Amino acid sequence: MAKKKAIEMPPAARTPEGIIAELQPLSRQDKIEQLEQLRLRAQAQAAEFICEICTRLVFGEGDPDAPLMFVGEGPGAEEDKTGRPFVGRSGQLLDKMIVAMGFKREQLYIANVVKLRCADPDELAGGRLKDRPPTPEEAARGLPILHQQIAIIRPKVIVTLGAPAVKHLTGTTEGVTKIRGTWLAYRGIPVMPTYHPSFLLRAYTQENRRKVWGDLQLAMGKVKGP
Repeated sequence: MAKKKAIEMPPAARTPEGIIAELQPLSRQDKIEQLEQLRLRAQAQAAEFICEICTRLVFGEGDPDAPLMFVGEGPGAEEDKTGRPFVGRSGQLLDKMIVAMGFKREQLYIANVVKLRCADPDELAGGRLKDRPPTPEEAARGLPILHQQIAIIRPKVIVTLGAPAVKHLTGTTEGVTKIRGTWLAYRGIPVMPTYHPSFLLRAYTQENRRKVWGDLQLAMGKVKGP
């Protein structure tokens, strides 16, 4: 079987060069204004893709000065209904994880690689929509927005949830099982990969919970500093 050729990301979707910490400083008000301008641009760009499957943009939310940023794959059904990231069952579990870390949800920032729901009708389920991983083209539409979000927020630590997020931010080809618990980097920002909450819901074992909690403790330690 011929090897499938990798789709090259357009320039805007590739990770920008340079270290985030070396960018010109931004005040909190600067961040608020730039995030709103970015949201409006993203809304306009998403307009042509709005349909019965993805009915609204799920931009991201949280504190523009967040010390820690969670990055997931993309919105599901509940997120598409509300326009907010991680509000379904996975989001409820993430909220519990955030509280266990000693934070409130509004103190952090939560976003996804793609900003529109990716799903297809499932014929075996009577045509009910079934979420699926984003295609390279869909990821390429969302990544420029995510890159700009990170450049504005400038978190001390990024925690990636699941394989697509860590793959697109760091370029790694390794699976989450192999690299979780080890530090990677995005433009000078430490990145901690861990399992997606949806994986934990499917495999809610003591071992998996222990692994994720260990990853989050490492992230908490990095946020607090030496």
